Amino acid sequence: MTKKRSSFSGKIGFVLAAAGSAVGLGNIWRFPYLAAKYGGGIFLLVYLILAVTFGFALMTAEIAIGRKTGKSAIHAFADLDKRFGFVGILASIVPIIILPYYSVIGGWVAKYLTVFVSGGASAAAQDGYFEGFIAQPFEPLGWFLLFIGLTAIVVLFGVEKGIEKVSKFMMPILVVLTIGIAIYSMTMPGAMEGVKYYFLPDFSKFSATTVLAAMGQLFYSMSLAMGIMITYGSYMKKDVSISSSVSQIEIFDTGIAFLAGLMVIPAVFSFSGGDESALGKGPGLMFITLPKVFNSIPGVMGSVIGALFFILVLFAALTSSISLMETVVSIFRDKFGWGRKFTCIVVAIGSILLGIPSSLGFGVWSHININGNTFLDMFDIFSNSILMPIVAFLTCIFIGFIIKPQTLVDEVELDGKPFKRKKLFTVMIKYIAPVCIVLILISSVLDVLGIVKI
Repeated sequence: MTKKRSSFSGKIGFVLAAAGSAVGLGNIWRFPYLAAKYGGGIFLLVYLILAVTFGFALMTAEIAIGRKTGKSAIHAFADLDKRFGFVGILASIVPIIILPYYSVIGGWVAKYLTVFVSGGASAAAQDGYFEGFIAQPFEPLGWFLLFIGLTAIVVLFGVEKGIEKVSKFMMPILVVLTIGIAIYSMTMPGAMEGVKYYFLPDFSKFSATTVLAAMGQLFYSMSLAMGIMITYGSYMKKDVSISSSVSQIEIFDTGIAFLAGLMVIPAVFSFSGGDESALGKGPGLMFITLPKVFNSIPGVMGSVIGALFFILVLFAALTSSISLMETVVSIFRDKFGWGRKFTCIVVAIGSILLGIPSSLGFGVWSHININGNTFLDMFDIFSNSILMPIVAFLTCIFIGFIIKPQTLVDEVELDGKPFKRKKLFTVMIKYIAPVCIVLILISSVLDVLGIVKI
């Protein structure tokens, strides 16, 4: 007897859960950093164009594969063509690698939230505070365990009672907080220079690297090429429109990224007097520069805004970690036929073991590195810069030339549902996306090797 697969209750549950997966740390700190680095308004324009073409095509493809097969990535590709089962294995490896180190960063966010809530804004703004915290052997591990524990509890409750309920609660709050902080950020002294830089495209700053950076961000931001959208698609009911759902997920994801830039760039411009370099990169932006910005706000407002910001980031990090863990749980359940409870426990323990090196890699194991990269850096480079582009390229070849785009178009158009961007989908998947993805992979490898900095 075939065990009935879990499913979302309907379109709203699916869209909010998938949007929650897409909205994560990449939207909050990576998007503003890249927007600042690659010309502000021109990067924003390029990203928006790519989101409704490149991003739409890849997300539609993954969700359609999941719903058509009713399986996670580990079996979905093989179900459509046994020769391409290896693509499902590669896609399944991505979330297994990402979940542990992502949860380490999620633990850092939880730590900073408690610091701001407890009135420690001035301490967090001091030089060396962040480096001192992550260099400790035990405290970061404790926050990491807390974060992954929260993630596991939600996944343990299942698709509808766990993931869907939490997403329906977290996503509206996340949107409200982002809008509120963005509005406040724009009212800070000198912030309008940052708003102009972010809004007005400067075409003299356009380059091929701008396009490559925007495409790379799409993978990171929209949960593509890591099996997540295939897994969530497998939980999607047949009467829900894939095309309109993808459009709504894109609006959520791109809207939050846009607001995050509006939240961060004007504030840092205000704090630094227009110095773009103050935007920093990665942890430097979120855990070093922004606490200084919040501490510079007079009175208790700095602590309040800082606490609200880290609540927002924690919610974003949790919705993404939940989707990562659910994907890994689904992969193991499909592969071995295990129950949800047992699989959650196995995945949580495995993620903790894999996450310990990423946590200790900034302290007691900091002497272990490759070309100056910590454990966390190495896991990030291998998953995001190498594996994900490879998986995306193979997925495009698989759809475009093996099973043919019409196979997935039929799934999207099930029961007469409209697919207005059908021609765009076919052209992107067969011709444009594969070329773009190869360019992303080449640029990423050259960047990792230090030959060309993209």
